Amino acid sequence: MEKKLDFGEILSNAFSIGIKNLASIIGCVVLWILTIWIPYVNVGTTIAIVTLPAALSKGKILSPVQIFDKSYYKYMGEFFLATGLRGIIVGTASIFLIIPGIVMAIAYSLTALLVVDKGKGAADALRLSNKSTYGNKWMIFLWILFYGIVLLFIPMAILRWIWNPLSIIYLIAISSVGFGGMAYVYGQLTSDIPEEN
Repeated sequence: MEKKLDFGEILSNAFSIGIKNLASIIGCVVLWILTIWIPYVNVGTTIAIVTLPAALSKGKILSPVQIFDKSYYKYMGEFFLATGLRGIIVGTASIFLIIPGIVMAIAYSLTALLVVDKGKGAADALRLSNKSTYGNKWMIFLWILFYGIVLLFIPMAILRWIWNPLSIIYLIAISSVGFGGMAYVYGQLTSDIPEEN
C-alpha cells in the first residue's frame, strides 16, 4: 500500500525530532568537523553524518560519538557506489531543463540511508528509494522548499542584517530541524522495508 505524507506532520515532526536531538546533532557535526582531515576516519564519519536521518528516524536520542561506529565502514563500497550512481542519474536528468533533475534527486534521496540503515546494495537502494518516494515527491519538494526559504533563507537574511553571529547560531539550530524532517520522511516511507542480514 502506498504511503502518503502530510505536510503538517512533516513540519511538526521535523521540529520535535530536531529539538529533541539538537545537542546530539551539534555534537555529531562538531566531531565530524574535527575529524574531517584524518584519512580513513573521515570516510566513516562522513557516512555517519550523511545518513544521520536514518538514525534519527528510530526515535531515540543519539550519542554524538556514534559517528565513530565501525559499522559505517562496512557499507563504504555500497555507499560510494550508490552515491555515484545517484549523482550520474540526477546530473543526466538535470540536462533536460533542471526539473527532471529535481524530480530524480527527490526520487533517489533515500538511497544512501537505505544502504546504511537497511543494508541494501546500491541498485536495490536506488530502486527502493524511487519506489518509496512514489506519490510523495511533491510533498517532499514542498517540505524542502519551505525549509529552505521560510525556515532557513529568510530568517538567516534578517539575522545577518541584525548581527551576523546570530545568523550562525540560528543556522546551527535550524539544521537540526532539517535533519528531523528528513528523518520523519525516511521513517514513514521505509518502515516496512526489511533489513538485510
